[in-house]
Formats: sequence, structure tokens, C-alpha cells
Amino acid sequence: QVQLVESGGGLVQAGGSLRLSCAASGSSFTLNAMGWYRQAPGKQRELVASITNVGSTNYADSVKGRFTISRDTAKNAVYLQMNSLKPEDTAVYYCSLRSGVFWYWGQGTQVTVSS
Repeated sequence: QVQLVESGGGLVQAGGSLRLSCAASGSSFTLNAMGWYRQAPGKQRELVASITNVGSTNYADSVKGRFTISRDTAKNAVYLQMNSLKPEDTAVYYCSLRSGVFWYWGQGTQVTVSS
């Protein structure tokens, strides 16, 4: 079983920055990839950014150039640096971890960007 604990959400003005953190714990899992998804009210959950165990990254077009995903393999942690935030970035952000065919999710952290 894998547990993901997120932190770093909050309220910020447009143009501001936030940094999300997620740490994975548990036993006997292979970390293939970690990432961040978000879900705004009335919308489907969408990929924001992901990073594989060899460091390959993938970003949603809407956040390219503004968000940066990084990882600390020793800590099984992933981070999302969010700059130049926009009101449309407001959502609950979820940390994800893929281990083989299994996916694990954090509880979510709210990010609210005011205009």
C-alpha cells in the first residue's frame, strides 16, 4: 500500500507563485512515475505535469512555461513549482504515483488564485 501526502496549496493573487509538495510512503512499491492532476468545479480531472523515474517530464499545454515539476528520488517526493498563476489555475490539485499497473492518489490540496 502506498500513501501520498500533499502540502503547499493555498490562496494567492494572480501572478503569484505556489509550490506543492508530495511525499510517498509505503512498502514494496516500484516508483515508475509521479505527477500532478487537477480538478476544477464542474470539470474533469486533468493532467498538469508528470515525471518518470528517469526524469522525463510532461506538461499540459496550459501550464508550459509557468509550472515546473521536479522530484527527489531519495525521498520519493515530487514537487510542483507554479509561477505566474492565473485564476483559471484554481482547482484541487492531486498528487499521483504510478507503480506498475497501479495508480495511487493523494487526498488533494486546494489552490485558489484570485484576480
